[in-house]
Amino acid sequence: MQSGSANRSDPAHVPAGRVPDFFVVGHAKSGTTALYAMLSQHPQIFLGVKEPRFFAEELRVRDMPRLGGTPQTLSDYKSWYRDARPEQLVGDISPDYLWSHRAAELIAEVQPQARIVAILREPASFLYSLHRQWLRHYVEVESDFRRALELEQSRLQGQNMPSDTYWPKALFYSDHVRYVEQLRRYEERFGRERMLVLIYDDYRRDNDATVRAVLRFLGVDEHVAIRERDSNPSVHVQSPRLHGLLRRRQGALHTMRKRVVYGEPEPPDAAFMLELRRRFKPEVVALSEYLDRDLVGLWGYDEAS
Repeated sequence: MQSGSANRSDPAHVPAGRVPDFFVVGHAKSGTTALYAMLSQHPQIFLGVKEPRFFAEELRVRDMPRLGGTPQTLSDYKSWYRDARPEQLVGDISPDYLWSHRAAELIAEVQPQARIVAILREPASFLYSLHRQWLRHYVEVESDFRRALELEQSRLQGQNMPSDTYWPKALFYSDHVRYVEQLRRYEERFGRERMLVLIYDDYRRDNDATVRAVLRFLGVDEHVAIRERDSNPSVHVQSPRLHGLLRRRQGALHTMRKRVVYGEPEPPDAAFMLELRRRFKPEVVALSEYLDRDLVGLWGYDEAS
């Protein structure tokens, strides 16, 4: 059931860590943090530190500062899971793997029998939340949501990029919502039978039922008691320029940043959100066909015509 199990029986060949058995590949702002917190409670599962992002090759060059950094070699990556017990399933929860163009290929090279879990969210609301997250982490500096999406074409030409953004490619917003293309990258390498696609609305409506479905998919005890967890709350970056300055000065300025830079998020512009639903309706129609589920109706895209 787990990669390298034959070697782990011989102490002389015990590797310094493990390659995960399953991957929660995304999306960001779609409940992956809550799912991480809930799966971490299961005694048959080991997750370690969230979001190693090792297989999102696009992010390895200039990742944001964070605990543990981003592993640069396979040995470093495996060491993230060195504390897993031999009988545990190991999982990597890195939401950017679904967006990454190479993650599926790279995962398959080291773990061809992996199980894949994806969480999808209605495109317009997903991009709105993603934009706020990019502001918070200084990936984005344009605070106006509409303007940020309009800049995509010029940014594809190398213009209007923030001078020191962490992940320039992540600012091509439409690339994040090519859901069928993203899922097919994993299907080609792992097959539909090794994939579980969740819908964010189902997860929000019933955390417990969704997590039990994941446990059944992974083949572990689904009756273990697990406390429900909420998703990360969204915040609004009130001053992107000040945020860019303060991100270079940590420590004593942390409290100031929270008070001055962040505030409650403003509601999205209804007219622009309708415009986005019209823009992404073909993708939602294609996804509905791919999953054999009416997401057009669920997400209100039947009115976006």
